[in-house]
Amino acid sequence: MASRRKFLKTGAFGAAGALAAPAVVAQTGPIKWRLQTYSGAPLGAHVIKPQIEAFNAAANGEMEIELYYADQLVPTGELFRAMQSGVIDAVQSDEASMASPVDIGVFGGYFPFATRYSLDVPAMFMYYGLDEIWKSAYDEVDNVTWLSTGAWDPLHIFTKEPIRSLADMKGKRVFGVPTAGKFLSQYGLIPVTVPWDDVEVALQTGELDGVAWCGFTEAYEVGWADICNYALTNSVTGAWFGSYFANTASWEKVPPHLQQLFRSTIDQSHYYRDVWYWGGEAKLRVEGEKMELTSIPPEEWAQVTKDAEGFWDDVASSSERAGKVVEIFKTYAANMEKAGYPYR
Repeated sequence: MASRRKFLKTGAFGAAGALAAPAVVAQTGPIKWRLQTYSGAPLGAHVIKPQIEAFNAAANGEMEIELYYADQLVPTGELFRAMQSGVIDAVQSDEASMASPVDIGVFGGYFPFATRYSLDVPAMFMYYGLDEIWKSAYDEVDNVTWLSTGAWDPLHIFTKEPIRSLADMKGKRVFGVPTAGKFLSQYGLIPVTVPWDDVEVALQTGELDGVAWCGFTEAYEVGWADICNYALTNSVTGAWFGSYFANTASWEKVPPHLQQLFRSTIDQSHYYRDVWYWGGEAKLRVEGEKMELTSIPPEEWAQVTKDAEGFWDDVASSSERAGKVVEIFKTYAANMEKAGYPYR
């Protein structure tokens, strides 16, 4: 499918009993990386392809990243181990989907009610210390380097049959991310795991009743809105936490200027997604005609938000570091409420 990774070859020449000649470093070609994303190709065209194309163009032949989509090289659930072992060089994913073995892994993806808007994610990393916590967690993992975390879309539930109450969730089989699926299962929703590319067929055949994976922008972009008839407007959380990681040995072979280029294009990707999702979510809720909008009554939804408090406390008790993350979520939410409009 893809050419095998080439490693830099170095050589040094010297003579015994004489002054050694300067070391000579020979590079036989561009540095080659293989990066796999959690997303399928239609979604990947927005969430990562522009970044990789920009990097490859700006690298000026010194480095080339080969991009692979969900499950093309390894199953998504094995992404972390494959990167750690060097089978692939880099990954774009949330922690929960790829079974990242860190005590903050539960916060990757959709953590119930942790955010209201996409900008909440980078704000907590920049101003509230999530960046230091993520770095400390991955510093304890051999051969994996965490590079950056950004925001994706909010989490809505799209189904073939309507959800207008919590009781309507019971028995519905949905494709979704692990943490949110675990939380929603208490209302009878049944999380089902299938390969990303199989979701559309599973919806058509009845293996799935819906998806709890994304927001409106993705549902329309990847075709799920063509099969699902109803969109639940109640959002379980405002933004998905997604990260970039690299195999440490691969990362250390990249010269500093290309490391900086990769980080800069990651920031470019974060910006592109923020705008793509923010504009798309509102536009499709108003102008989209493929799904009927439904909602769970406020008094019922209040119970869900209340249940999230217990979920947060359970996760906080799982480790000292997880407790620090939950405390940051609480502090941040309180500050946003105090700040008022336009923050809350």
